[in-house]
Amino acid sequence: MFIGTPEQVADKLAFWFDEGAADGFQLLPHAFPGPFDEFVEKVVPILQGRGLFRREYTGTTLREHMGLPFPEHPAKKAG
Repeated sequence: MFIGTPEQVADKLAFWFDEGAADGFQLLPHAFPGPFDEFVEKVVPILQGRGLFRREYTGTTLREHMGLPFPEHPAKKAG
């Protein structure tokens, strides 16, 4: 559990990431929307400033964002 100022939370997340102990995080705030909004408004900009959180997606789909090829539709294979 990470508790602290936005800077302290960003420091902890960055430490775990930089040390190779994590490649992503799942957020589970104790309530919605308050703590989640606070994280997005205060911690995310700090992580973006450090180059640890994207500012925009690379595509319009998860497949594009992950750089995965689009498989051929099965109906096209049968034709």
